[in-house]
Amino acid sequence: MLAELAAANAAFQVIKQAVSNGRDIASVGSQIAKFVDGKEDLQRKVIKKKNSPFYTGNDFEEFMALEVIKEKEAELKQIMLYVGRPGLWNDWQRFQAEARKARIEAQKEAQRKKQQLLETIVLSAAIIIGVGILGVLFYIGLKARGML
Repeated sequence: MLAELAAANAAFQVIKQAVSNGRDIASVGSQIAKFVDGKEDLQRKVIKKKNSPFYTGNDFEEFMALEVIKEKEAELKQIMLYVGRPGLWNDWQRFQAEARKARIEAQKEAQRKKQQLLETIVLSAAIIIGVGILGVLFYIGLKARGML
Protein backbone atom coordinates (compact mmCIF):
# COMPACT_ATOMS: atom_id res chain seq x y z
CA MET A 1 0.00 0.00 0.00
CA LEU A 2 2.86 2.36 0.75
CA ALA A 3 4.40 1.73 -2.66
CA GLU A 4 1.22 2.83 -4.44
CA LEU A 5 0.98 5.94 -2.26
CA ALA A 6 4.64 6.77 -2.87
CA ALA A 7 4.21 6.37 -6.63
CA ALA A 8 1.16 8.63 -6.66
CA ASN A 9 2.90 11.23 -4.49
CA ALA A 10 6.02 11.20 -6.67
CA ALA A 11 3.96 11.66 -9.82
CA PHE A 12 2.00 14.49 -8.22
CA GLN A 13 5.18 16.28 -7.15
CA VAL A 14 6.45 16.16 -10.74
CA ILE A 15 3.11 17.59 -11.96
CA LYS A 16 3.17 20.36 -9.37
CA GLN A 17 6.79 21.26 -10.04
CA ALA A 18 6.34 21.29 -13.81
CA VAL A 19 3.29 23.54 -13.62
CA SER A 20 5.00 25.90 -11.16
CA ASN A 21 7.90 26.12 -13.63
CA GLY A 22 5.48 27.35 -16.29
CA ARG A 23 4.95 24.17 -18.29
CA ASP A 24 1.47 23.43 -19.52
CA ILE A 25 -0.66 20.60 -18.16
CA ALA A 26 -0.36 18.56 -21.37
CA SER A 27 3.40 18.23 -20.89
CA VAL A 28 2.87 16.18 -17.71
CA GLY A 29 0.23 13.85 -19.11
CA SER A 30 2.25 10.74 -18.36
CA GLN A 31 2.69 11.85 -14.75
CA ILE A 32 -1.05 12.46 -14.43
CA ALA A 33 -1.60 8.92 -15.72
CA LYS A 34 0.88 7.59 -13.14
CA PHE A 35 -0.91 9.53 -10.39
CA VAL A 36 -4.29 8.12 -11.42
CA ASP A 37 -2.86 4.59 -11.73
CA GLY A 38 -1.35 4.88 -8.25
CA LYS A 39 -4.67 6.11 -6.87
CA GLU A 40 -6.63 3.28 -8.47
CA ASP A 41 -4.05 0.67 -7.42
CA LEU A 42 -4.25 1.93 -3.84
CA GLN A 43 -8.06 1.86 -3.85
CA ARG A 44 -8.10 -1.61 -5.38
CA LYS A 45 -5.57 -2.89 -2.85
CA VAL A 46 -7.55 -1.48 0.10
CA ILE A 47 -10.78 -3.05 -1.18
CA LYS A 48 -9.05 -6.38 -1.83
CA LYS A 49 -7.51 -6.40 1.64
CA LYS A 50 -10.80 -5.56 3.34
CA ASN A 51 -12.58 -8.34 1.43
CA SER A 52 -9.96 -10.87 2.51
CA PRO A 53 -11.05 -13.25 5.28
CA PHE A 54 -7.57 -12.87 6.81
CA TYR A 55 -7.75 -9.06 6.99
CA THR A 56 -6.12 -7.69 10.10
CA GLY A 57 -4.98 -4.39 8.62
CA ASN A 58 -4.80 -0.94 10.05
CA ASP A 59 -7.96 0.89 9.03
CA PHE A 60 -6.57 4.26 10.07
CA GLU A 61 -3.44 3.83 7.95
CA GLU A 62 -5.53 2.92 4.91
CA PHE A 63 -7.94 5.79 5.57
CA MET A 64 -5.07 8.28 5.82
CA ALA A 65 -3.46 6.99 2.63
CA LEU A 66 -6.74 7.47 0.79
CA GLU A 67 -7.11 10.94 2.37
CA VAL A 68 -3.66 11.95 1.12
CA ILE A 69 -4.66 10.84 -2.37
CA LYS A 70 -7.94 12.75 -2.09
CA GLU A 71 -6.07 15.93 -1.11
CA LYS A 72 -3.65 15.54 -4.00
CA GLU A 73 -6.57 15.00 -6.36
CA ALA A 74 -8.18 18.21 -5.09
CA GLU A 75 -4.89 20.03 -5.77
CA LEU A 76 -4.78 18.48 -9.25
CA LYS A 77 -8.30 19.77 -9.82
CA GLN A 78 -7.17 23.28 -8.87
CA ILE A 79 -4.18 23.00 -11.19
CA MET A 80 -6.40 21.89 -14.07
CA LEU A 81 -8.91 24.64 -13.37
CA TYR A 82 -6.31 27.41 -13.23
CA VAL A 83 -3.71 26.22 -15.72
CA GLY A 84 -5.78 24.16 -18.15
CA ARG A 85 -8.37 25.20 -20.66
CA PRO A 86 -11.96 25.91 -19.63
CA GLY A 87 -13.85 22.69 -18.93
CA LEU A 88 -10.69 20.59 -18.72
CA TRP A 89 -11.51 19.17 -15.28
CA ASN A 90 -15.02 18.16 -16.32
CA ASP A 91 -13.71 16.58 -19.51
CA TRP A 92 -11.04 14.78 -17.49
CA GLN A 93 -13.66 13.42 -15.06
CA ARG A 94 -15.80 12.20 -17.96
CA PHE A 95 -12.77 10.62 -19.66
CA GLN A 96 -11.79 8.83 -16.43
CA ALA A 97 -15.31 7.47 -15.99
CA GLU A 98 -15.38 6.15 -19.55
CA ALA A 99 -11.89 4.64 -19.20
CA ARG A 100 -12.87 3.00 -15.90
CA LYS A 101 -15.96 1.50 -17.54
CA ALA A 102 -13.86 0.25 -20.44
CA ARG A 103 -11.32 -1.34 -18.07
CA ILE A 104 -14.09 -3.02 -16.08
CA GLU A 105 -15.68 -4.31 -19.28
CA ALA A 106 -12.28 -5.58 -20.50
CA GLN A 107 -11.76 -7.38 -17.17
CA LYS A 108 -15.21 -8.93 -17.42
CA GLU A 109 -14.52 -10.02 -21.01
CA ALA A 110 -11.16 -11.52 -19.99
CA GLN A 111 -12.86 -13.37 -17.13
CA ARG A 112 -15.58 -14.59 -19.50
CA LYS A 113 -12.96 -15.86 -21.97
CA LYS A 114 -11.04 -17.54 -19.16
CA GLN A 115 -14.22 -19.26 -17.96
CA GLN A 116 -15.09 -20.33 -21.49
CA LEU A 117 -11.58 -21.76 -21.99
CA LEU A 118 -11.83 -23.65 -18.71
CA GLU A 119 -15.21 -25.10 -19.72
CA THR A 120 -13.80 -26.14 -23.09
CA ILE A 121 -10.84 -27.86 -21.45
CA VAL A 122 -13.07 -29.70 -18.96
CA LEU A 123 -15.47 -30.78 -21.72
CA SER A 124 -12.58 -31.96 -23.92
CA ALA A 125 -11.07 -33.91 -21.04
CA ALA A 126 -14.45 -35.49 -20.27
CA ILE A 127 -14.89 -36.51 -23.92
CA ILE A 128 -11.38 -37.97 -24.10
CA ILE A 129 -11.89 -39.90 -20.87
CA GLY A 130 -15.30 -41.09 -22.05
CA VAL A 131 -13.92 -42.29 -25.38
CA GLY A 132 -11.06 -43.99 -23.52
CA ILE A 133 -13.48 -45.79 -21.20
CA LEU A 134 -15.62 -46.87 -24.16
CA GLY A 135 -12.50 -48.14 -25.92
CA VAL A 136 -11.45 -50.13 -22.88
CA LEU A 137 -14.99 -51.58 -22.50
CA PHE A 138 -15.08 -52.45 -26.21
CA TYR A 139 -11.68 -54.14 -25.89
CA ILE A 140 -12.80 -56.09 -22.82
CA GLY A 141 -16.01 -57.12 -24.62
CA LEU A 142 -14.10 -58.34 -27.67
CA LYS A 143 -11.61 -60.17 -25.45
CA ALA A 144 -14.42 -61.87 -23.50
CA ARG A 145 -16.06 -63.13 -26.70
CA GLY A 146 -12.75 -64.44 -27.91
CA MET A 147 -12.62 -62.20 -30.92
CA LEU A 148 -9.13 -61.00 -30.07
